[in-house]
Amino acid sequence: MMDITFGQYYQTESRLHRLDPRVKLAGTLIFIFSLFITQNISCYIIATIFLICVVLLSNVPPLMILKGMKPIIMIMLITVLFNLFLTPGIPMVSFWRFTITEEGAKNAAFTAVRLMYLVTGSTILTLTTSPNNLTDGMEKGLGFLKLFKLPVHEIAMMMSIALRFIPILMEETDKIIKAQTARGADFESGGMIRRAKALVPILVPLFVSAFRRANDLALAMEARCYHGGEGRTKMKPLIYKAWDIRAYVVLLCYISLIIIFAIYNPI
Repeated sequence: MMDITFGQYYQTESRLHRLDPRVKLAGTLIFIFSLFITQNISCYIIATIFLICVVLLSNVPPLMILKGMKPIIMIMLITVLFNLFLTPGIPMVSFWRFTITEEGAKNAAFTAVRLMYLVTGSTILTLTTSPNNLTDGMEKGLGFLKLFKLPVHEIAMMMSIALRFIPILMEETDKIIKAQTARGADFESGGMIRRAKALVPILVPLFVSAFRRANDLALAMEARCYHGGEGRTKMKPLIYKAWDIRAYVVLLCYISLIIIFAIYNPI
């Protein structure tokens, strides 16, 4: 449970930590968009170089970022196998009832890389941005939705609270597992069905704890006279600085390079 890094904030001093949260949100969206617009080796090489540079600028230990891969290994494995064996095309290897095609191998490789980069990019966003800054960045970035009468502040607040609750619920789950294990519960032995049934003693107290924490949070917000974003001011308003503008220029160059290679270099 402690290997889940998404939603956690790693406090340190780096250029990436000092960036405006709106820049980091835009950068994350642009990076995710660049992963899905093409299946081009050249584009993925550019995305790899860009991601390595971002990791180095964040001053976050690479091992901490790699730990975030563990929870998605099973999802990644299932997705890769489906792409590998169920994609029609030119046969490469055949055994029993399974056939691996060239298109299937290519799709499986790109899918695995895409999932790893997707999780890594999203993890870097939360590791380098505090929940308060993330909320402010979302609210400012989605400010245009106020024209459509959407509660932008409330949406940003809910997303921030959800991200903040992830590490708290993981810690709570770990405590429940240890408590149940100390009382003789067995979560390791048996088949898949037995292990699934063994999760019931964990899920029930976890849901009870989550609802209790949500109720306590609602009471605390009401006690502090919180009534939404109407009329609220910021103690630290977001203001773009010179390095934020330079970061936008770098993002523009990155996505332009990806689009150019995607169009003019099909390899």
